[in-house]
Amino acid sequence: MGAEFKAKGVNVLLGPVVGPLGRVAEGGRNWEGFSNDPYLAGSLTFETVRGMQNNVVSCIKHLIGNEQELDRNPAGVNASMSANIDDKTMHEMYMWPFQDAVHAGVGSAMCSYQRANNSYGCQNSKVMNGLFKGELGFEGFIVSDWGAQHSGVASADAGLDMAMPSSAYWMNGNLSQAVTNGSLASTRLDDMATRIVASWYHLAEWQNPGHGMPVNLTLPHEYVNARDPASKPSTFQTAVEGHVLVKNVNNALPLKAPGFISLFGYDGIAPSSYTPDNSPAFTLSNFGFSPVSGVNSSELLMLFVSPSSIPSENLPGIAMNGTMVTGGGSGAAQPAYISDPFNAITEQAMQDDTWLQWDFHSQNPVVQRGSEACLVFINAFATESYDRPYLEDEYSDDIVLNVAAQCNNTMVILHNAGIRTIDAWYSNPNVTAIVYAHLPGQDSGKALVEVLYGKQSPSGRMPYTVAKKPADYGNLLHHLTPDNTSNYYTQDNFTEGVYIDYKAFIAQNITPRFEFGYGLTYTTFNYSSLQSKVLSNVSTAEYPPSSPIAQGGVASLWDVIATVDCTITNTGSVTASEVAQLYINIPGGPAKVLRGFNKQGVQPGKSVNFHFDLTRRDLSEWDVVSQQWRLQSGNYPIYVGKSVLDIQLTGSLSI
Repeated sequence: MGAEFKAKGVNVLLGPVVGPLGRVAEGGRNWEGFSNDPYLAGSLTFETVRGMQNNVVSCIKHLIGNEQELDRNPAGVNASMSANIDDKTMHEMYMWPFQDAVHAGVGSAMCSYQRANNSYGCQNSKVMNGLFKGELGFEGFIVSDWGAQHSGVASADAGLDMAMPSSAYWMNGNLSQAVTNGSLASTRLDDMATRIVASWYHLAEWQNPGHGMPVNLTLPHEYVNARDPASKPSTFQTAVEGHVLVKNVNNALPLKAPGFISLFGYDGIAPSSYTPDNSPAFTLSNFGFSPVSGVNSSELLMLFVSPSSIPSENLPGIAMNGTMVTGGGSGAAQPAYISDPFNAITEQAMQDDTWLQWDFHSQNPVVQRGSEACLVFINAFATESYDRPYLEDEYSDDIVLNVAAQCNNTMVILHNAGIRTIDAWYSNPNVTAIVYAHLPGQDSGKALVEVLYGKQSPSGRMPYTVAKKPADYGNLLHHLTPDNTSNYYTQDNFTEGVYIDYKAFIAQNITPRFEFGYGLTYTTFNYSSLQSKVLSNVSTAEYPPSSPIAQGGVASLWDVIATVDCTITNTGSVTASEVAQLYINIPGGPAKVLRGFNKQGVQPGKSVNFHFDLTRRDLSEWDVVSQQWRLQSGNYPIYVGKSVLDIQLTGSLSI
């Protein structure tokens, strides 16, 4: 990705995303991040930043608390929603993946639209100066989200270094005038410039910045094809591994050269028209416009400019224009082509001499009796600018149920931008297989065939928890809606602390449909030989040993102080990758928190060692009194398993 951006003349890549983390189940931008778990999000962010910054400046976003789209911006006399986050939750939850980004050396960070603890993200000194630049030792520059600057000198003093796309407060010599009249220290202006230039010089194209990128992309300009053929294998494999198999009755999958299969559902074919452009909201019209919603495409585009202009319940929650390969908004992808399920399966059918029947338009299609398998394609759409109207929809559910009433081997493939509940048909005995295909991008259909036909065993795992019913998410199902007493200054108090997603389900003893980390393969694995130890050559003192603040905070936080190992054996007949997961019970904290994962391919009959390192930060809690990470003395139960609920091995660490 970084190399492609560089080839286009882009110096700063606006990503990855770790905020929103996914606090609100219906959050419109949850799909842009890696996971609802801060450890997983942070680990993947670290590697992503390192990779991107081989070529460009990476910009981690959105700092911080941007967990819903409703009221993310001020509207009229109303201020934006305030995400009120206590100190402990801030460190152990929402700041955690940002810390990983800084530790990776990220060159830029984007402050968020909404307020955090009643101060706008882009003029929040505690967050930008105190936490980010101070505690975490961030050396790069902080840039505003587009139009998120609401003050001049105040935002500069609070830590904002760059305003985008322009500034009503810093233009026409306002900043230099502020320095001249003493409103802004000259050292702060120097600091802003130094951070920006140093990041560019260190990480980006310095000799010819911005080449090939006209101010207005709609005007004629040089065409630059930045795609590298060498990246195609990894792009394809990423699409394959994003598929999560969650149901497979009697080994219905993989398909083995069937004689006759039927294909149904609006998501099975490519959009009838596809016109990528420079609008960040393009997928609202390409993928999101739904005839059943009663909302036209111009209204959808207006929504991007004016969030909350249309109630979310009146907006599309599915993409009716064809197979969905991306979510919408500024994080949307614009692929060069779309491999849709129908064409990919057609290619496979030609090889297998399979007879195909299809109907991608009817809600109640007719299934021919000879069908050996019936594949149903549905989706769940999400985009920047509005939160999702639901986690399940009757229109799509009815397609599944209508097909299943006629076909005793119905398989559902779901392209989903976020959580989608499926209990309307999960237990139907005629639904034999279910795949959460997520957002595979340009190789969607080809990657799906790879999984359905067993060319590769599925290896994806759920990065979030799927409930049996939406109400199981409790107060964190919907966004906060202003009431009559607080609509001027909406207050969203994060009173649940760290207890979101699987931590909340475990604490409240709610059984999910699919727990965090869940996913099936075409083989079986056995776990054995758990070994854990605290290293003898590192400090396990209560507080981190004195060390300078480096990028990512106190350097000793990253010391490995314990290790966990186990052996995993492939006891089946298919080569497959297993994703072993390590969970820890930190005294006084949630019953389980993810603190390690390892994915390796294992051949049938073979055994592989899986290793996990645990740093001081991994085992610490945030001490609000001392304002330090605190390593407690005592027993730390450890769990290694296939998911947060499917634990195979248990042990403990003594510190």
